[in-house]
Amino acid sequence: MTVAQPRMLFVNLPVRDLDKSVDFFTRLGFAFDPRFTDENATCMILSDQAYVMLLVEDFFKTFTTKDVCDATTHTEAILALSAGGRAQVDELVDEALAAGASPANEPVDQGFMYGRSFQDLDGHLWEVMWMDEAALEQEP
Repeated sequence: MTVAQPRMLFVNLPVRDLDKSVDFFTRLGFAFDPRFTDENATCMILSDQAYVMLLVEDFFKTFTTKDVCDATTHTEAILALSAGGRAQVDELVDEALAAGASPANEPVDQGFMYGRSFQDLDGHLWEVMWMDEAALEQEP
């Protein structure tokens, strides 16, 4: 079996106000790549292999022939971020809420896995999860 080559991931999200979105995600600790930033878009860095392109709605629409959904009333995707532990989950979600996000779902606590969620300024649904991978390696 051939192992697939690792790939980079670019998620594209429409936003109403790019400056407010950049301010919001900056408060959560994310950085942006200035090489891919102008008045229509910015590139938020999640890792060296994963990025979120925040695109002004009108610019986003140039990439699709479909209608763009209103993420405040419809769910187009659920974006999940990993965290290094329970405390990091709480820190990130609490900071998101303090920066203007709204709560999404109730926290999930299954012992070996813990997560919380929020809706960003444009209604996109984000989950922040921690999982004890050692617990998954144990036999049932």
